[in-house]
Amino acid sequence: MQEEVNQRVVSLCIRTARLTANVLAKAMMKYLEAQKRIAADLKRKAEEPSKGKQTLKELMEQNAGATNIEVDKSNIRSFERIARKYHIDYAVKKDKTMDPPKYFVFFKSRDQDTMGLAFKEFIAKNNKKKERPTFKQVLKKYKNLSISQDKNREREKTRHKDRGQSL
Repeated sequence: MQEEVNQRVVSLCIRTARLTANVLAKAMMKYLEAQKRIAADLKRKAEEPSKGKQTLKELMEQNAGATNIEVDKSNIRSFERIARKYHIDYAVKKDKTMDPPKYFVFFKSRDQDTMGLAFKEFIAKNNKKKERPTFKQVLKKYKNLSISQDKNREREKTRHKDRGQSL
């Protein structure tokens, strides 16, 4: 195993008319620069705390107490939109032991003020959505309206005869 770790193979593909030591050295330098950039990006990403939706483990690693709330399955998607809008760090966990399964949303306790605002908007949006008639109901209403207008409309009884050209 140690031997495999010590022996790494790097494959470079170079298009050149003539392979010289300088061309090979430049190709190796570009490869090493790219590896440094990748390592720096990974290091920076590891240091930054993740934002938005994340796993429960990532949320707990941020050293802030987490609180949770219970959300229905039908409301999870709309909650996620609002949470992204308010830049809330949260994790969704499904409790499979209950029938039907329940979903818990964990968030950091220092986000409680923004969570309060987000929940107010979430509840207002859900109430507004419940009051709004469904598309089928609106369609049925207009269908009935058009049928009633058709019944009330009378046929035009006069006929126009046009047999030839008129000047």
